[in-house]
Amino acid sequence: MKKTNQYRGVVVPMVTPVDAQGQLDITAVERIVCHFADNHVAPLLMGTTGEGNSVSRKDGLLFVKTAVKATKDRILIYVGLTGNCVSEQLDQANSYIEAGADVIVATLPTYYALTPQQMEDYYISLADNVKAPLMMYNILTTTHMSIPVDVVERLSYHPNIVGLKDSERDLERMAHCIAIAKGRKDFAYFCGWAAKSAYSLSLGGDGIVPSTGNFVPEMFNQLYDAAVRGDMECANYLQEETDQIAKIYQSGRTLGQSLAALKVMMKTKGLCETWMLPPLSRLATGEENAIVELVSQIP
Repeated sequence: MKKTNQYRGVVVPMVTPVDAQGQLDITAVERIVCHFADNHVAPLLMGTTGEGNSVSRKDGLLFVKTAVKATKDRILIYVGLTGNCVSEQLDQANSYIEAGADVIVATLPTYYALTPQQMEDYYISLADNVKAPLMMYNILTTTHMSIPVDVVERLSYHPNIVGLKDSERDLERMAHCIAIAKGRKDFAYFCGWAAKSAYSLSLGGDGIVPSTGNFVPEMFNQLYDAAVRGDMECANYLQEETDQIAKIYQSGRTLGQSLAALKVMMKTKGLCETWMLPPLSRLATGEENAIVELVSQIP
C-alpha cells in the first residue's frame, strides 16, 4: 500500500565513496549521509551520480546498511536499481529493503531498446514484487530511452508506484509530468534536471534531485524551502548560485569525468576521496588541482 504525503523535498543523488582499491569507504559514507541529514536532505544511493552500475551487489548491500545505521531514521533512504536481469533486480531490491531502504528508484534495463508496453510491463513487474514503494527513474542520457508520458500516467495509479524522478531535459514533458502528480498524495514528481530545480517547484513539482547537492546540500534545502513558501525571487537566486557551482565540475566534461570532478570538490570539504569505480577513473593531478583552485574562489 502506498504511503502518502511524504515523498517531497530534496533528494541528493549521492556519490559512492571508495578507497584506492575500489572498496566502499564506510567512514566516508557515514560522514556524507550524516551531513545530508544535518541539512535536511535525503540520499539517493547508487543512482547515476553514485556510479550505480559499477557497485557490486555486496558493496551495495553494505552501502545501504551503513547509510541506514548512520542516519538513525532522520531521513528517508532512496536506493537506485539498475541492471538488465529482472529476477536479479528483484532479489537485489528486496535485499536493500530488508537492510532498511525506504524507496527503490529504478531505471529501465538498457541493453535492448524497449517498446512502451515493455517499459510499462517492466515497472508493473517490479512494483508487484518489491516489498517497498517504487519510484520510476527516467534518464534518457544513460538509458537512451524515454518513458512516454502516457505510460507514466498509467503507472502513476499502481498502488506501489509512488513517484517519478525525471532527468530528461524537456520542459514540455516536465510540465505534463508535473500535471500528472499535481494535487495528488499518492504520486510525486521529482525533477532530476538540477538547473531547472526552482522552475519545476514553481510549476508544482514535489521534489528535486540535484547532484550538486553533494557539495552544497544546504543551498538546495534553502532553495526548496523558498519555493515552497512562494519566495521565487530567493529560489531563483539560489538556482543561479548553484548553477555556477555546478559549472566547476560539469563544464566541458563527459558525465563520468564530471562525477570524478565532483568528488574532487567534495574532498575539499573532507567528505570523501577522489577514487572512482571502474570503468571510470579519477582525473589527472593537474586537473584536480585546477578544480581545487576554482573551489577556493567560491564566495
